[in-house]
Amino acid sequence: MNTITLIINYIWQRSAKYTLNLFGWSLVSELPSVQKYLLVGAHHTSNWDLPIALLMMAALGLRLRWIGKASLFKGPQGWVMRGLGGIPVERGARKNFVEQIVDLYNERKEMVITIAPEGTRRFVDHWKTGFYHIAEGANIPIAMCFLDYSRKTCGVGGYFYPCGDIEKDIKILQDFFADKVGRFPHEQGQVHFLPKEMK
Repeated sequence: MNTITLIINYIWQRSAKYTLNLFGWSLVSELPSVQKYLLVGAHHTSNWDLPIALLMMAALGLRLRWIGKASLFKGPQGWVMRGLGGIPVERGARKNFVEQIVDLYNERKEMVITIAPEGTRRFVDHWKTGFYHIAEGANIPIAMCFLDYSRKTCGVGGYFYPCGDIEKDIKILQDFFADKVGRFPHEQGQVHFLPKEMK
């Protein structure tokens, strides 16, 4: 990065921290020391989560990167989607979703992707497991990203490398998110994998 870019990034990061503090939010920063990892974010219960998460990411010096179906990136809107951090994935391709993202991680020296395993703002009785298999396949840590409205605290509260024992690893996530409260607690998804996805 050149000097001007570094200065702009510094100002943006400081401004984001100031804005979070202005609205009463405190920031937690326990990030992995490596340049490639996966951010798993919860609990997603409100439209307010996105602007707060964007400020949080900026305050942590991270760029929001997310995954979307390739059709969203066609035509002029594709430039916008990529500019907003989107990464296209081909559905029905020879390689499945997990394999495509693992390949992306393997091809790059730096990459941080954010995934909301609940998949919706509404209550769900389980999390999707794609993020876990991506981290395991790419041999990268899972960083636990959260918005806790009960304490007005947000950020990344630690990380771990999947050990291959999915029951043991889901317990780490359950313990971490147990006291984290979304804006609408009744809409929080359960930190739980379906048995068939744990095989």
